[in-house]
Amino acid sequence: MRKRFVVIAAVVLVAVAVVFILTRGGNKKYDFRFDTISHGDIAMYVTATGTINPVISVEVGTQVSGIISKLYADFNSIVKRGEIIAKIDSTFLVQAVRDAMANVERVRAQYADAKRVRDRTTALFEKNLESQVTYDAAVTQFESNRAALKQAEASLERAKINLAYATIYAPIDGVVIDRKVNVGQTVAASFSSPTLYTIANDLRRMQVQTTVDESDIGRISIGQEATFTVDAYPDDRFRGTVSQIRLAPLSIQNVVNYTVIIDVDNDKLKLMPGMTANTRILVGSSTNVLRVSNLALRFQPPAELVDSGKVKELRGAMSGGGDRGSRMEGEGHGMNRDFGGMGPSADAGGGDRRERMQAIRDSIKKAHGGEVSDEVMREEMFKVFQRTRGGSAPVAAPARPKKTERGTSFGIQHTFPEYQKSAYVPSRQSGRGRIWILNSGGKLEPLFVTTGLSDGRFTEIMSESAKEGDRAVIGATSPSDGVVAPASNPFMQQGQQGRGGPGR
Repeated sequence: MRKRFVVIAAVVLVAVAVVFILTRGGNKKYDFRFDTISHGDIAMYVTATGTINPVISVEVGTQVSGIISKLYADFNSIVKRGEIIAKIDSTFLVQAVRDAMANVERVRAQYADAKRVRDRTTALFEKNLESQVTYDAAVTQFESNRAALKQAEASLERAKINLAYATIYAPIDGVVIDRKVNVGQTVAASFSSPTLYTIANDLRRMQVQTTVDESDIGRISIGQEATFTVDAYPDDRFRGTVSQIRLAPLSIQNVVNYTVIIDVDNDKLKLMPGMTANTRILVGSSTNVLRVSNLALRFQPPAELVDSGKVKELRGAMSGGGDRGSRMEGEGHGMNRDFGGMGPSADAGGGDRRERMQAIRDSIKKAHGGEVSDEVMREEMFKVFQRTRGGSAPVAAPARPKKTERGTSFGIQHTFPEYQKSAYVPSRQSGRGRIWILNSGGKLEPLFVTTGLSDGRFTEIMSESAKEGDRAVIGATSPSDGVVAPASNPFMQQGQQGRGGPGR
């Protein structure tokens, strides 16, 4: 009897525990985190790191070897073009000039003697008192000595030029930013010209040489605005303009990069050569557009939070409906859903919206003479939608006239046209995404949107159903389980993994 009582009590406890667990699991409460859909500006940037350099800098060298005897310019010296900045010991160079002068005198004397012999021989030859052989020899000796005289004079000129090279002049106006030698140091110019000074022409004009990854170089165009900061002035933001995109690739740790030149005004003389610039290049922007947090586009709720009835309705609209369903998956790639009013804001006017969208598609086809590709249809629908909502389409930074003088072209005669890569068009950056809205029944309903530019935090969205002030779910937490993990996409067939996020 006692044993039977123990068994009954155990069964009752197990049943109570199972009921408690099932009841608790079925009534699990969630706390949602929301982000409000709002209007604002979106700017898309390409970030890069570069080095600040003068626009025009010249390395001053020497063409003769010798010992540095005098230095007239030091670091930070302001020099003018033509001023003497250094001298090389000219003792041996002066002696070389004297030797060349003596050689010229010797050769000139030989030339004069050969000229006298030729004249005398010519006179005798005309009187038939000298043979042809003697006459030819005299003429040959005269011509040989004349050539030797010219060679000796050229050697004298070369010696004088080398002596002149011992005095180093400033080639441009500017500031000495580097000095490589000291007094008493020997420089050898046998194979290459050694550098004595580096002179920057004008430190009020600087340029940033940045390296942009090959995955981002396609979005860079001439004339785009750029901002950057330097560690020396962390609170200051400097501005510049992209002036050149060099075609020469640079392989850095097996990653291909390209050099982008950004012109900068340095009127306050804060920027110094060699500083590291953390650069952001504006490649596209949209003003006063509807935007939502990227967290809302990446959020995937568990199945128990989703309004299954609404999901079935939308799934049927996406996969069924004959020609209408194929148009939603084909021509629009999500655009028809944005214009069709599907989502929590859909009402009895959904059919009117679909008819209006069909009329817009028909007018686009008629304007293009009949058949229209999917790409053209998306672009035309995008433009129509932008005009309807009054937002501004993403635009690139306006191009500015190129400067005629840059550090890369100093001293070069521009006789050939300059190659420029194709400009970046950010208006083509459109995709599709999905956000979740909490309805009055405590369930989540999906809302499909067309996505545009993204700045990493917010993404531009286009949808007639999404309105400013709507609260999109960006997360859900349960007191017992904590943060909700990403779930599978309820719109995918079994065995397929859902994909979310901007541009998906």
